[in-house]
Amino acid sequence: MTKYVLAYHGGGPMPESAEETEKIMAQWGAWFQGLGASLVDPGNPLTQARTVASNGSASDGGGVNPLTGYSIINADSIDAAVDVAKGCPVLAGGGNVEVAEAIEI
Repeated sequence: MTKYVLAYHGGGPMPESAEETEKIMAQWGAWFQGLGASLVDPGNPLTQARTVASNGSASDGGGVNPLTGYSIINADSIDAAVDVAKGCPVLAGGGNVEVAEAIEI
């Protein structure tokens, strides 16, 4: 099995109520549970970011499409990892998922 990083971008505004937070967390929990043993690391949401340029300067933010979270899974192929990503709750909030193969060196 190969490891794949699911990088989350966007996903809507932060929930405004405890009930809304609970609903969203339940969606993520159900999705993670459905991944079973293929889930290597559920990851975390991300907030504050700074981008470092090649000249060493740093700017606030994560560029034009900032990273909002990540997970790591095992899958047989990138196509299988993409199929897993299609069920990600971040998509329901208008976000997207970047799927990238992690190469062992």
